[in-house]
Amino acid sequence: MKLNINIPILRFKFFVGLVSCMLLLQSTLRAQDSTAVAQKTVAPAKVKPVKNTFQSIWIIDNQTVLVPAKGTFEMDIMHRFGTINNGYQDFWGFFAPSNIRLGAGYAPIDKLYLGIGITKLNLLWDASAKYSFFTQTPEKYPVSLTYYGNMAFDTRSDPDGSLFKYSSQRVSFFNQLIIARKFSDKFSLQIAPSISHQNSTPGYYTKNDSTGTATYQEMKFDHFAIAVSGRYKITNVTALTINYDQPLTKHPDNNPNPNLSFGVEFTTSNHSFQLFFTNFSMLSPQANNLYNKNTPFAYTDAQGNRVQGGQFLIGFNITRLWNFK
Repeated sequence: MKLNINIPILRFKFFVGLVSCMLLLQSTLRAQDSTAVAQKTVAPAKVKPVKNTFQSIWIIDNQTVLVPAKGTFEMDIMHRFGTINNGYQDFWGFFAPSNIRLGAGYAPIDKLYLGIGITKLNLLWDASAKYSFFTQTPEKYPVSLTYYGNMAFDTRSDPDGSLFKYSSQRVSFFNQLIIARKFSDKFSLQIAPSISHQNSTPGYYTKNDSTGTATYQEMKFDHFAIAVSGRYKITNVTALTINYDQPLTKHPDNNPNPNLSFGVEFTTSNHSFQLFFTNFSMLSPQANNLYNKNTPFAYTDAQGNRVQGGQFLIGFNITRLWNFK
């Protein structure tokens, strides 16, 4: 039996089959590459928390929602001159008695910041802690939430025991929740309810005009207040700041006044300088909220006396950061 094989036809068929396999493999690889690219394109980008809601841990007289990064060491100098009401007599407060606070802090771990400071008035030492619960993140957290608290100790000399009967009377506490949102690259706002506690309450004699008798009354131990603070950037390194503190607790007498502050802030990556007008002068949040006697607004007190408004003073804050992470 004779086998008749047409070699040219076999070669042609083999060549056609080889080319077809190569084209099929190339199409498959392209399809896989296209799928990979499509999958890479469709994969959602990682959402990051909002940065720089505020540039400093302070906004005038209040703490901001900012907690420095782990390994950050911070120092601050806070200064308050006298009120401007005497005009040229004390050069609008510059030559009046002033108040100063020196402070330092460190972030040992993420989200936690610990601080310490001393204030000229009453030689008040304070130790504080600040913790960030969460930071504003698109599609996750609409705001940032931070806790701030401190304990202060009055170290004034009291040789005759006229100021304090017990050491515990020298202690006061402050607790605050700070809720903040960065609405745009330029504007940030925060609201901060707080409670101040004093272990020893000052008392006052109030006179009843109808009977002529005097009644001894004391302030309450706990005092609630709320602060609203805002920052608006006008350049990359300059911003306008404003702050308002409203007392909420009503005491039997000697109620504290609200605080209105406004100023300007200059910042770099490691520095912040804030210059402003304010009614607060005590440089301790619990002392400011409990005992502030300066007022931005004129009013008539319980005894019918007219209290002059516009009792502002000039102040500044300087902060410096170092990161050792």
